[in-house]
Amino acid sequence: MIYMWRWLIFIDTMLAIFVNVQLFNKNFLVAVDESDNARRAVEYVGYLLGNVKGVYVTLLHVIPEPEDDYFLKENEKKQWLKKYRGRMDAVLNQYQQILFGHGFLKDAVEKRLLLRRCPSMAECILIESDQRQYGTIVVGRQGLSRKEEFLFGSISSKIVSHARHCTVWVVE
Repeated sequence: MIYMWRWLIFIDTMLAIFVNVQLFNKNFLVAVDESDNARRAVEYVGYLLGNVKGVYVTLLHVIPEPEDDYFLKENEKKQWLKKYRGRMDAVLNQYQQILFGHGFLKDAVEKRLLLRRCPSMAECILIESDQRQYGTIVVGRQGLSRKEEFLFGSISSKIVSHARHCTVWVVE
């Protein structure tokens, strides 16, 4: 009787696992800027995952919203933002072409250029990851010395420390 009871619990548990199980989340968030490290991260993702079916990549750049008193006039802020968006859109287009060159389909790569006010860039990236439920965050390692990283922290180390419910790849 005890064995049958244990067996029923085992079957019940396995059914619950199979019903609630989610397959591997193949949505990748690649946080980028204009740096060589970000470019290497995009190349790495393209090289590893370019011909893998069902993989979706979002190239994300967060524009840090300036404080309200940073610009004297609203028009200056609009001009700065327009110039910044144009420059980063060109960078995102280059990164998108890298992924296409590695075999990604056009509908498998998304570009996101967001204007956000966040306490830190790492927090902005983590908020985006949580909101859109990415399975993996990919970042390039910032070129800081150990002393600089200790004093100021780095985006990648903050993401590794605070990311939940996802995998983090730090590409050097």
